[in-house]
Amino acid sequence: MKDTVIDTLSWRYATKKFDPERRIPDEKLDIIKEAFNLTATSYGLQPLRMMVIEKKSVKEALVPLTMEQRQVADASHVLVLCVENTLDSSFIKNYFNRVETTRNTPRAILKPFEKFLVDSFSEKNPEEIQQWMEKQAYIALGNLLTVCALEEIDTCPIEGFEPEQYDEYLNLREKGLRSVVVIAMGYRAEDDFFSEMKKVRRGVENVVLTYP
Repeated sequence: MKDTVIDTLSWRYATKKFDPERRIPDEKLDIIKEAFNLTATSYGLQPLRMMVIEKKSVKEALVPLTMEQRQVADASHVLVLCVENTLDSSFIKNYFNRVETTRNTPRAILKPFEKFLVDSFSEKNPEEIQQWMEKQAYIALGNLLTVCALEEIDTCPIEGFEPEQYDEYLNLREKGLRSVVVIAMGYRAEDDFFSEMKKVRRGVENVVLTYP
């Protein structure tokens, strides 16, 4: 298993050129969607949504909003990871409603933790909450990149885009959402020479510390 995982992570790279003729099968797309749903988030609150885009005309329209990066047009699908515009006490209480229903846990047992979270987030300003939610989006990003690699799907994570223009074009504001990061997802083109380049990393001995 170790060799399989490491080989897979060595295989993946930030794909610069996708094959526009290859489409991700629906069954693999379903895996990606469920992987997003199962991604760990702090407190389990899951303040995230993901928009999946396949329509060619929409992907083409996103190119000028993505610093003219053709990956979003040529990829099979584009994923836009979003956070909620508002995370208030109602959002937190809805989470505990799901816990109560899913696990059949008495509310009396959940109440102390519920109160702690409501009080804790009420003390944060909107900027602090947004920063916290963005961190959750990046947890999801890392998870999706790994899952895609395991499914032999190529990806390119993209921060070089105009979030406000994405939000306007994709009507995210009306959905109470704000875009954070984009993933182009599909299959590498045969002539993408970046796929043959060796990875440049600092090395395990330089990035991993053992205490003491």
